[in-house]
Amino acid sequence: MADNVTSLFRSTAAHSPSMAALTREGDGTGPVDFCIPCNPYFPTPAMFDELAGRLREIITYYPSSADTITAELCSLLRLPPQCVAMGNGSTELITWIDHLLVRESLAIPVPTFGRWTDQPMETGKRVDMFPLQESSGFALDLAQYAEFIRARGSRVAVICNPNNPDGGFLPRHSVVQFMDAMADLDLVIIDESFLEFADAESEPSVVEDAVMRPNVIVLRSLGKNFGLHGIRFGYLVANPALAGKVRTMLPKWNLNSFAETVVFMLKEHGAEYLESLHMVRRDRLDMARHLSALPGLTVYPSQGNFIFVRLPVGAEGTVVRDRLLTEHRILVRECGNKIGSSSRFLRLVVRPQVDVRRLVSGLEQVLYGTRRGAAVPEQGISYSSGTAAVDRLVGATNGAGTQGLAAQAEAWPGQAPGAMPGLAPAPAPAAVMPAPAAAMPAMAPAPAGGLTAVAQTGMPGLAAAAQAPQYGGQDTSYGGADSSYGDRATGLGAAGGLTAAQVRGYTQPPPAQPPQAPPQPAGWPAAGPAYHQVG
Repeated sequence: MADNVTSLFRSTAAHSPSMAALTREGDGTGPVDFCIPCNPYFPTPAMFDELAGRLREIITYYPSSADTITAELCSLLRLPPQCVAMGNGSTELITWIDHLLVRESLAIPVPTFGRWTDQPMETGKRVDMFPLQESSGFALDLAQYAEFIRARGSRVAVICNPNNPDGGFLPRHSVVQFMDAMADLDLVIIDESFLEFADAESEPSVVEDAVMRPNVIVLRSLGKNFGLHGIRFGYLVANPALAGKVRTMLPKWNLNSFAETVVFMLKEHGAEYLESLHMVRRDRLDMARHLSALPGLTVYPSQGNFIFVRLPVGAEGTVVRDRLLTEHRILVRECGNKIGSSSRFLRLVVRPQVDVRRLVSGLEQVLYGTRRGAAVPEQGISYSSGTAAVDRLVGATNGAGTQGLAAQAEAWPGQAPGAMPGLAPAPAPAAVMPAPAAAMPAMAPAPAGGLTAVAQTGMPGLAAAAQAPQYGGQDTSYGGADSSYGDRATGLGAAGGLTAAQVRGYTQPPPAQPPQAPPQPAGWPAAGPAYHQVG
């Protein structure tokens, strides 16, 4: 595998190599996967046994129509079928949303999931990228984002909640407020693909709010939540007109027989599914604690089933990735090919504790060797999965850049980034053309909805208002790339460690837990933290 690993990553411009490709290059078994954001606890072994026993039947015959499968899913989720469209993975739905509903421009915070930038770019749309600041922990200030959208004249706005790759979370009330402030746009898209893993709120989804608004779509994943990326299934929720417009364009058999089989199995396995989410959340906390103990490693709070980390100064992400894979058979997601990120960052999927111990041991050996506490210098590699343009973009928007950032974050825990000394914005490089001051329209306040910029001190976010800084400077409209975010604390390095609240995305005491609901009858749980009744 060692001889071919570099070529495998070079040949996948936007993503990591598939597990199948890595397995073929190895000894027939894949590496420990900290790259693909899958639920490791679902389906259960018994469910896999059932699928295996029905394999011949599943792959021999056509599935039912998408309408039949969608009706079963909606019965399970207590959603009206006329408000739902199921797709062959979220990527198919993103593609149809772009073709049918995005006319000229789309705004998206970066870094994020690449299809939200690449797809509209491929069809000739303008992509307005709102750079999230490393100096503020990649937190999304919705008021500043709204001002950016007005200044650019974007017609579609996207928010990913939680955001990929950093796991940033926005509370429900803030997202609803943003949706109302953007009521005049052609479309507002809330991508909740990883929201099932969040525990910051008991009911964080905005699906109920989306169906009552004329221009809002909520996108949700099934493959990520159910640990079945290979099946390719997901769904969107919107008012009947929007959902119907997408649904009528989908092929009759766009969902396969595996998807149908799983959807019809779910009603009997609701308790196991909710337990799997609980275990992922538990493992996320444990994993963040172990990672935060590594010298120089910065760990960002996450509400997804992954953790975003910044490598110690001097460590090159592509080298770390390749050595983990070739020397320790561990696959991680190096983020140098995500616009707004660089190869200084890794996204690490939450896995069981036994796998995390193996990851931490591998990182210790790769980063520090026998001199624990001193990060290895760059290895002088001749390639990178990122580009010079990405590095310039990140350098222009990340305040003081890499030197001493972890130490600064530790020195000012809980302090608003704007108050941090020594983090003055770096001048924009020539390759990232600033918009001439005269060409930038005046920053009008966000319309009705009352969004107000806040100091990025964590959740609940927009509630504690601060003076909104004037957004200006760089033209972040590009010919294509990546995503969105949530209010939370800046990531902290190892010396100060992370509190449990910070790991979960809190900088204030968590809200009081609501009374426990009475026991539900056997089968899929009632609508609640995971699913919501609409209408």
